[in-house]
Amino acid sequence: MAVSFLQEKCIEFIHTVFLLLLHLQQGIMTNREEKIIGRRLKTSYITTVASITLVLFVLGLLGVTILFTRQLSDHVKENIEFTIFLHNSAGLPEITGLQQSLEAMDAVKSTEYISKEQAAEELMEELGEDFVEFLGYNPLSSAVIARLNASHANPDSLAVFEEVVSKNSIVAEVDYQKDLVQLVNDNIRRIGFGMLIFSTLLVMIASALINNTIRLSVFSKRFLIKSMQLVGATQSFIRKPFIKKGLLQGFLSAIISNILLVIFLYTLERKVPGLFLFDDLTLLSALLLIVIFLGLIISWISTYFAVRKYLNVKTDSLYYY
Repeated sequence: MAVSFLQEKCIEFIHTVFLLLLHLQQGIMTNREEKIIGRRLKTSYITTVASITLVLFVLGLLGVTILFTRQLSDHVKENIEFTIFLHNSAGLPEITGLQQSLEAMDAVKSTEYISKEQAAEELMEELGEDFVEFLGYNPLSSAVIARLNASHANPDSLAVFEEVVSKNSIVAEVDYQKDLVQLVNDNIRRIGFGMLIFSTLLVMIASALINNTIRLSVFSKRFLIKSMQLVGATQSFIRKPFIKKGLLQGFLSAIISNILLVIFLYTLERKVPGLFLFDDLTLLSALLLIVIFLGLIISWISTYFAVRKYLNVKTDSLYYY
């Protein structure tokens, strides 16, 4: 009897130890699975943010290229010289009055008076000889150099400006490079049209890439979406956390891409002086805000339609998507 009793106790002890080991193993496996799932979720989140960041960074570079092209075209236009030759009888008060009237115009950016003596000195430096001494007199005329604002540096505005200036009594002749102005405007128009087409295509490609990235992120939770729907959750209730997460990912990606963009531009301007990338901080700030807006709006639209897709899919079809 004693032996039988000891056997029963040993069997109970072994059974208890076995159950404890089984529960311990299940707990370890559960913790391991939770860690693996958590790691996968973090990896998926980081991958999504990184993908959207890269796409927004490329869009930001496109925006910088457009701004730089515009600034470069304005710089070229504003350095086209409009030479106003004056009569020799023009006095200094009349010339000063002409300059003041020109600078009061909206079209004019700046003016510079060049006397006939200064013009002769500059020409002698270019020729390398004293033509005044050879001729016995200075054949050059005094002139006012006008540079126009970029918005008025086009053939039509220049023609109007020439007509108005020519009516002044001390103006002998007005001269500017009409062919150069026409060529600059034609080239800028072609470049602008090409940039518009390229920008449209790139925005479409970027939207498609962000959309596919978010759809893959939502795809991994399609069974969770359907389970919530089967227990009676409304579509807006199911959609809300996904929308919030999508907006957060889009905002975070836009902030990171803007930081990378500013660092890239700062480095580029230090390596290549004269690019004047930071001359207009208002336009640059507007570009950074546009990148944030695109990150939010594209993420919101993509998340909305991705969740909507799995809300409308039949349960049996989830394995095929």
